[in-house]
Amino acid sequence: MLAAERRRYILAAAVARGAVRVIDLAESLDVSEMTIRRDLDRLEEAGELTKVHGGAVRTGASAAARGSEPMSAHKAERDTAEKRAIATTAAALVEDGMTVAIGAGTTTLELARLLRGRPIAVVTNSISIFHVLTDPTGDMMDGSAVQLTGGQRTPSDALVGPVANAMLERVRCDRAFLGTHGIDPTAGFTSPNIGEAETNRRLIGTARVTHMLADHTKFGEIGAHLFAEFSAVGGLITDAGLGPAAREALADVLALTIANGGPE
Repeated sequence: MLAAERRRYILAAAVARGAVRVIDLAESLDVSEMTIRRDLDRLEEAGELTKVHGGAVRTGASAAARGSEPMSAHKAERDTAEKRAIATTAAALVEDGMTVAIGAGTTTLELARLLRGRPIAVVTNSISIFHVLTDPTGDMMDGSAVQLTGGQRTPSDALVGPVANAMLERVRCDRAFLGTHGIDPTAGFTSPNIGEAETNRRLIGTARVTHMLADHTKFGEIGAHLFAEFSAVGGLITDAGLGPAAREALADVLALTIANGGPE
């Protein structure tokens, strides 16, 4: 295992557990305790971990965000040009007559704006996306072609929980488009909200193929709850702000498309 892979594993373990011990990591990774200590030194220098006696704990803004989801209105203000580029690339995958599932999120909301008026059917757990598609101005979609799940509302305007999940179990779609709070080569796609993670899993289950939509700032973030391994999705569409090292790490484990830049 390469040093970078070890450090991603260590970071994911620290996020999941809150703390890690040198002795446990050395045993799990089959390396010396000295090697683990050097890895912890590098992670501390990067601001990802804080070393403590016998191990390390996760610190910084990313750790604080692990269990909390920003309000949808706040997220909508970030990286809007990148989100539009991602949405444009995703919209090209939607053919007339398709049924598509669209999960909650600010990048998927941009996708919904591009799909408005298209002769397709949409299933969504997003209140905002439902409004965009059915608002009676301009080229709105036929309201009967847009299905909104019920459920409990989250800060990101997603409807989640047993009602949403029960509805999605009975739906079959051609494609699903989901956003994500975090992307990590070891941890997968994650969310800080346990209800949203479970409903995202159901959205993935509705579709023949799922596309993840996320701007470059999501790379390296790890939410508390896994909702998809990389093997569960058809690919990730992101923006050109994703750095070369991150592109290489992701391209090794899933189909990666850079908006305006083509597939890697």
